[in-house]
Amino acid sequence: MVIKCKAAVLWGPRQPFSIEEVEVAPPKAGEVRIKVHTLLTWTFFSLREVFVGHEAAGIVESIGEGVTTVKPGDKVIPLCLPQCGKCSTCMHPKGNCVTGKGVLSDGTSKFTCKGKPVYHYLSTSTFSEYTVVEESSVAKIDAAAPLEKVCLIGCGFSTGYGAAMKTAQVTPGSTCAVFGLGGVDLSVIMGCKAAGASRIIGIDLNKDKFDKAKSVGATECISPKDYTKPINEVLNEMTNNSVGYTFEVVGRLETMVSQQEWRIWRGSAKWSTSGQS
Repeated sequence: MVIKCKAAVLWGPRQPFSIEEVEVAPPKAGEVRIKVHTLLTWTFFSLREVFVGHEAAGIVESIGEGVTTVKPGDKVIPLCLPQCGKCSTCMHPKGNCVTGKGVLSDGTSKFTCKGKPVYHYLSTSTFSEYTVVEESSVAKIDAAAPLEKVCLIGCGFSTGYGAAMKTAQVTPGSTCAVFGLGGVDLSVIMGCKAAGASRIIGIDLNKDKFDKAKSVGATECISPKDYTKPINEVLNEMTNNSVGYTFEVVGRLETMVSQQEWRIWRGSAKWSTSGQS
């Protein structure tokens, strides 16, 4: 049956969120309806009415025909970059598909508000008490997992950890530099450590973040405030030009330039701009 619930609707660009009563349709074949318990988001520009939110954890409320990987009552994390397993992009070993069309694979939206369809966002739309996703867009988690913590795995952790492990493919014994020490950055550090990096340098203006960074794997931390020269020159002197991988996770032009200048100097260094801290 259709569920009525509250959701934060974005009716258009540069408009504030509006808390509305909305209707969430039941899941069709291959779909899962989730009661959302914890959520976060980063809002992109939208040209039409949409439920945003892409980082959450919840409990399966109902499932459509043919769903086998989850059942009602399971704790799950919605996946904002799923693999449908059917299209050419998703079948490629290095790719997956997000269409950006605002609908599920059957071409329909599962949300309505005031008699109008409201579109999906990044396959998840978690700014709603209930959401409907494809089976490929949901991952079952341990029943004991605390939803208020594991919700970060949906984007923040996977973005940072994946930047090190999958995108940059950090190699054992290498030296890494991570620009920024926010949540995504710490996930990068954990990924570098898991990949076997021998030296991981954290860079941030706020020294209060250093202890936490070291606790998850940073071997040392520096602040640009302590130097009069550009930070890329500092790294060059510290490491004898041996940084193999750099990660910019602040989202500021200045740090992006410093990171890419290092790449140019190094020649063979790999780099990743993995998100915002």
